[in-house]
Amino acid sequence: MEKNKFYEDLSLVLLRTQRTLLVVGALFLLLLFFIWKIQILDHKKYWNLSEANRIRESVLTASRGLILDRNGVILADNAASFKASIIRENCQDYNFSLQRISQLLGVEEDVLRKRIAKYEAWPRFKPIVIKDNLDLREVTRIEARRLEFPELVVSTDPRRFYPFGSLAAHIIGYLQELSPEEVKSGKYKGKGLGDLVGRTGVEREYEPLLVGGDGKAMDIVDSQGRVREEMGRVEPIPGQTISLSLDFDLQRRATELLEGREGAIVVLDPKTGEILALASYPTYDPNKFITRFTPEEWIGLINRPDHPLENRAIRGLYAPGSVFKVAMALGGLDSGVITEETTFFCAGTTQLYGRPFSCWFSGGHGVLNLTEAIRHSCNIYFYQTGRRLGIDRIAEYAKELGFGSPTGVDLPGEKEGLVPTPEWSQRARKASWYPGETISVSIGQGPLVVTPLQVSVHTALVANRGKKPVPRLLRFPVHSTGHNDGDSDRRGVRIKEETFEKVIRGMWKCVNEGGTGRAASLQGFDVCGKTGSTQLISQERAEKLGRVIKTHSWFTGFAPQKNPRVVITVLVEYGGMGGATAAPIARELFDLFRSKHD
Repeated sequence: MEKNKFYEDLSLVLLRTQRTLLVVGALFLLLLFFIWKIQILDHKKYWNLSEANRIRESVLTASRGLILDRNGVILADNAASFKASIIRENCQDYNFSLQRISQLLGVEEDVLRKRIAKYEAWPRFKPIVIKDNLDLREVTRIEARRLEFPELVVSTDPRRFYPFGSLAAHIIGYLQELSPEEVKSGKYKGKGLGDLVGRTGVEREYEPLLVGGDGKAMDIVDSQGRVREEMGRVEPIPGQTISLSLDFDLQRRATELLEGREGAIVVLDPKTGEILALASYPTYDPNKFITRFTPEEWIGLINRPDHPLENRAIRGLYAPGSVFKVAMALGGLDSGVITEETTFFCAGTTQLYGRPFSCWFSGGHGVLNLTEAIRHSCNIYFYQTGRRLGIDRIAEYAKELGFGSPTGVDLPGEKEGLVPTPEWSQRARKASWYPGETISVSIGQGPLVVTPLQVSVHTALVANRGKKPVPRLLRFPVHSTGHNDGDSDRRGVRIKEETFEKVIRGMWKCVNEGGTGRAASLQGFDVCGKTGSTQLISQERAEKLGRVIKTHSWFTGFAPQKNPRVVITVLVEYGGMGGATAAPIARELFDLFRSKHD
């Protein structure tokens, strides 16, 4: 029996052993493969991950370029700002951390969660800004409890600062944080979540010049996220400083004169097109946009009934009223339908196309020629001129003289206004054009709408006797190597210079010989101008509703008559007659300009 046991069949054991060895060998080879993959193939990936736990890379934000007025007054500056960021990787209990941080920073927990949620896709070791513009008391409180809050980091950044608050806010614009959708779109190259970019005004228009290039710092940190050593640093490149054509004194005075009203003022150099002042009121403080708005705060601001964010000078659309009579006079003279000596009789009202049309002066002006019609702003005279011209020629001259298209100003969001035509009426209103509408357009009413800047450029064209400047704000980048000689691209119109002289004589009389613009008269400065008042509803409708008619108040003019140096356009919403409200405001600005340049 013992001999038989010696020859026992072990083939099954051997087979199992072989299989076991094969499995163990395969597992060993697989282990070797993964070791090779980790050590050789993916070593860079895991090296970076390990370094991320040891080395923290932080962005050194570049300071934006300064924005100056023409005399070097700083309109947009930078100031040191502290901000608190959270590093989620250092949170032992994330929810508990947010509760404590909320109490420490005085920020509601829901607000913190919403801010952090926007950056959920970020690596957990990257800091997320949860509160900026910290004061020294808040910084001290955080630093004193650093060991309790290893997840909190305080850093400094250059923060945009507007030293004069709301002054020139619509020109300078404001900064706002990029949304996740904008980052994904790729429109803002090199920018990420949390970065601020120019949203409006010069800040947006010249973003590429102002933004500069961010740097970075690489620090060695311990397990608690504390910086132990700086490994390297790439210094940021500051943005370029730019100089605007604005005159601080004129801008400030224009804003003061509009305070408590709604309206716009444009002060323009007619030769170069340089904008010396561009005020819109009500206004806002762009400093408030640097800190993060809550949705409720933002909605409350944009829904305000007085629309403080709207730049009325380039986006406000208004009927031009009697300031359009200058364009009517030029079109009538150039086309030959009237001459300087053509007269019409004004009895205060007239019948045209079977319906009555009134003059603003119910007693009537009597017999007037063109110069006197401009001086007294007689509606009847220009009704007759419009009847002779017809809507097609009125539209043709209006467009040539600067209406119905953007001026080309270097600000985003400019509106083009509207010069109506029969084709427009059919396309937009699905209705025919009626002759009575032409009569309304001839005194700047009806569907015709313009911006205050368009009126200012139109006035500059008249002052230049046919040369239309392109309005602009940028004089030059201060550090630019290019030369800027101050000349603007000036485009001419086909109307003869002597035609402009005939109209300018009427504008001079309007201000200096007891016309509707006499409140803008300034002894020794030879102001030429035109007033306007635009009705928002008709006289008949106002009487039916039992309302007092409220009109927008216009004045636009230039000085001096020969070799003009400045154009001033004033619009006051619901200001009443142009001669009573807008003209005195213009006079103050003409006086200030003269005192600064004489």
